[in-house]
Amino acid sequence: MPPDVIIAGAGPTGLLLANELALAGVRTIVLEKDLERGGQSRALNLQPRTAEVLDLRGLLDPIAEQAVATLPTGHFAGIPLDYSVFGTRFPYQVGIPQARVERFLEDRLAAYGVPVLRGHELTGLAQDADGVTATVAGPDGTATLRAAYLVGADGGRSRVRGALGVGFPGRDGRISLAVADIVPEPHEALPTEWRLPSFDVGGGPFLIPLGDGVHRFLFAAPDQAVDREAPVTAEEVRTALATGPGPHLALRELRWASRFTDASRQADRYAVDRVLLAGDAAHIHFPAGGQGLNLGMQDAFNLGWKLAATVRGHAPRGLLDTYHTERHPVGAAVLENTRAQLALLNPDDDVRALRSLVSGLLAEPAANRRIAGMISGLDIRYPMPPGTPAHPLLGTRLPNIQLPTARGLFLTRTPTPSLHTAIAPWRGRVDHTTLPDLPADALLLRPDGHVCWAGTPTTAGLRPALHHWFGPAS
Repeated sequence: MPPDVIIAGAGPTGLLLANELALAGVRTIVLEKDLERGGQSRALNLQPRTAEVLDLRGLLDPIAEQAVATLPTGHFAGIPLDYSVFGTRFPYQVGIPQARVERFLEDRLAAYGVPVLRGHELTGLAQDADGVTATVAGPDGTATLRAAYLVGADGGRSRVRGALGVGFPGRDGRISLAVADIVPEPHEALPTEWRLPSFDVGGGPFLIPLGDGVHRFLFAAPDQAVDREAPVTAEEVRTALATGPGPHLALRELRWASRFTDASRQADRYAVDRVLLAGDAAHIHFPAGGQGLNLGMQDAFNLGWKLAATVRGHAPRGLLDTYHTERHPVGAAVLENTRAQLALLNPDDDVRALRSLVSGLLAEPAANRRIAGMISGLDIRYPMPPGTPAHPLLGTRLPNIQLPTARGLFLTRTPTPSLHTAIAPWRGRVDHTTLPDLPADALLLRPDGHVCWAGTPTTAGLRPALHHWFGPAS
């Protein structure tokens, strides 16, 4: 039986999206050009909102068991941020290599029976009113796959985005840095605990312990004009370890290395008819603040339930369009704040003065809350449709809730017959639970945990909200 959805890319964004679709009973296939699952650490952290997202589905605990560390603070250009001011059970970053997150999500897909076709690269696509045809190059040659929808989660050089002809405005990189997983020779100066990263391109090398003698090593390329595609050599790593301020270290083994720049670009559209973009295929930016992996996974969480409802035929008109309207502004804000952080890391005396001023401002509770909310993802408030009764919780995420299914959730403080009857036509799409300590008499949650209606038995707008987010009554 052909799939309902094809996902190009088996990174954390594509794998989380595939899990969301599988949870909703949507037939999915994941294409990945690499033959083997990578062991590189790549990204290293889960921000508080990503931890909440995973916890909503009961996925956080088994992932956190593989974590290397927890970081009690976030940071803005290396300036500490306090996450404890938010009502979250995860006021910290979970330090875990990206490869471990991917391994868990891919193994979970196997339990669902969702295939991840490794060594298969999407090379072209065509779409019509009924679906999408993907051209795929694999070990046995070229073939075509047909599905109702296709999602490009295939990275910053996305083949899907290129095939769509979607614009990717922004700017090219101006600086080049290198990142590597290394085994250094033993030295008393090697760090044993995680600390706030520094992206100061004028400073010395930065090391994070990953366990078993492996360290993440971040350093500035000696030649800022170096080719982004040029391999990072062991000799280059040795030179970086042995120069600059601080103790000079020696390299025993180079496990993996890559280059990155401060290029900053965002797709001008996240969807074209039946093809959608998520993760780095939709946005690239300098990795300041540790937001990249998190931004992509939250794209997937926003998209998953909407695409599932659309495939299953009960989505209201325009639901899938809200993926772009909600996530594009979030991505734009991340690109903006990463550019601001990079400016504060410029090794210039005037910038150091500005950085000192910003550090003082971020020590103020109101400023800390604003920037900490931005970096952590905890401040996201999605717009609600006109006419939704006003309430301070509308559009925000509701922490400390688990949604084991891909359905919505109607919460009441006490069993209220009139409200329970009101949601009856949406049974199968919206579950009902009573919780005595709710911040409102009743709340309606989307499957991604965001509040889309709040009120009392006398508050209007519940039925329109159910219709807007969950489709026509049965």
